[in-house]
Amino acid sequence: MKSLSFRKDLIGVQEELLRFAYKLTANREEANDLLQETSLKALDNEEKYVPDTNFKGWMYTIMRNIFINNYRKIVRDQTFVDQTDNLYHLNLPQDSGFESTEGAYDLKEMHRIVNALPKEYKVPFSMHVSGFKYREIAEKLDLPLGTVKSRIFFTRQRLQQELKDFV
Repeated sequence: MKSLSFRKDLIGVQEELLRFAYKLTANREEANDLLQETSLKALDNEEKYVPDTNFKGWMYTIMRNIFINNYRKIVRDQTFVDQTDNLYHLNLPQDSGFESTEGAYDLKEMHRIVNALPKEYKVPFSMHVSGFKYREIAEKLDLPLGTVKSRIFFTRQRLQQELKDFV
């Protein structure tokens, strides 16, 4: 009997969940995929739901968590870590987005400073700037979390010190 009530509640919130999914994704197809994934996750975890609690809130939480996890996975998959010996890809000139020559000069100066650092500081800092979390960097580089944090902190301090005349 519990399963029948659960499924009724699940069907009852589908329309609201679809609207929420559309707000998160801004794309009908992705919203439908997110709704389907959320419904499947709820059905798989039916035994974890406590009856007579906020079912709709539970469903919204599942959907939000799935959306966040999917977003993080997409960002991680699109991030490139330069593993070449001389950091060839990292040193390629990139479009800075700066329209002024001063901005381009500042960016070149920043690249010069970061590239002058030893590899053990340059790589974690570059990964952090690319969007990796401290823990992800530590896992990928097989370093303790504290070491990663201190190396990124050191690099920031070095940049601030070297660029204080440019500000």
